[in-house]
Order: sequence, then structure tokens, then C-alpha cells
Amino acid sequence: MHRPALVAIGVLALSLVSGCSSRSGGSGAYREGQTTPSGEPAYITIQHCLIGFQGSVPGKAAFRTEAEAEQLAQELFAKAQAGENFTKIVATHTDDSPPGIYRIANDGFPGDMTSRVPSKQVQSRSQMVRAFGDTGFALQVGEVGLASYDSETSPFGWHIIKRLK
Repeated sequence: MHRPALVAIGVLALSLVSGCSSRSGGSGAYREGQTTPSGEPAYITIQHCLIGFQGSVPGKAAFRTEAEAEQLAQELFAKAQAGENFTKIVATHTDDSPPGIYRIANDGFPGDMTSRVPSKQVQSRSQMVRAFGDTGFALQVGEVGLASYDSETSPFGWHIIKRLK
């Protein structure tokens, strides 16, 4: 057998043993810049501000009505689009835990929740509220979007989402 053929067989064997995949970048690795066959990003990092209302967020005592939550979400979304400090908006208004930063793996790409550091964990898109992923993956880096309240796709309230990476 020729030396190049032996090298190719060796590389293939190492890939199989290590669990490498050309699509995922190998063993759950978070890789910026990868895309899905449809052109969506494989991985994104987003920051979000959740605006809930009475009874919409388990474990949180939101006192606003659904109409008040919608009005606040629209106001904050407009401020975020106008360039106001998004981290400050999140810290002041979210009904989730600030800073509200999540790394998300698109369908077909591995997440990794093994890190003890929450900012290093990668959630699977399928584990998130549907509107959260649908909005986040449609955004360009730096762009802000709004996932409106819907009892099925966004049951916790309105998500104002900024794509960071």
C-alpha cells in the first residue's frame, strides 16, 4: 500500500474513534460560522429580555397585565432598535435571569450542557421555546428582534432578542 493511502486510512480511523463529524465540527464543539443546509447559522449567541405578565413566568411574581406587558415589550423593543444599551435594558426589565445570554445549537448540531459555567453551555434549539429559536436564528449579528407572546410558541411572554454572535 502507498504511504498516502495509509495516511488517509489513519486519519479516517482517528476521525471515527474521536467521534468527529464534518458537519458538527466534532464532539459537540461550538463553531462560529457553520451553517445548516438551509443557510441558517449552526450556532448563535443571543441575549434576551423576557417581558412576562401575571402567571406567565413560573416562579416569578409579575404584576403587570398581558396588555401592560405587550406595551412595555413594544417600548423596549423600539429602544433596543434605536441603539439603547441592551444589557442595561435586560438588567432593568427582564423577568428572566440577567444577563440573559444563551448559546444555542441549531437543529442537527450538538449542544453541550456539561460546562459548569452557564455562559459556556450550549442549549439545543429544540429545548428552547419555539419563538425564541425562530426569532434568534433569523437575526443577523447585532440585530434585535421581537418574539410576541403566543400560548404555544412563546408561552412566557414577549422575548426581545439581540443576536451577539
